[in-house]
Amino acid sequence: VRLVESGGGLVLTGASRSLSCAASGRPFYSYAMGWFRQAPGKEREMVATISWNGEHTYYTDSVKGRFTIFRDNTKDTVGLQMNSLKPEDTAVYICAVKDTLWDYADPRYDYWGQGTQVTVSS
Repeated sequence: VRLVESGGGLVLTGASRSLSCAASGRPFYSYAMGWFRQAPGKEREMVATISWNGEHTYYTDSVKGRFTIFRDNTKDTVGLQMNSLKPEDTAVYICAVKDTLWDYADPRYDYWGQGTQVTVSS
């Protein structure tokens, strides 16, 4: 199983950025997927999750209304559209897969990517 994130970079406050994660190794259409982030000196936090069919999503409070998680099961990809970015969004964003149809409460995921750095400059 392999998860590869892309789309990170340096952006200005208020800008938008879209991240993508490509999964390979097995079909992921029946797995929940999520995005986490880890800022320097802070614990990893769950940013957004999406159910196996895309019908259910969950966002941490700090990104509600600004971030959107989406997936394409035909391509085994999950994306994260980030709008109105703030300096406090600066972190390594990590894609993860959970061997369940939907679970927004438990941050223990089964497979993890390496992450992509997003830096928001003021």
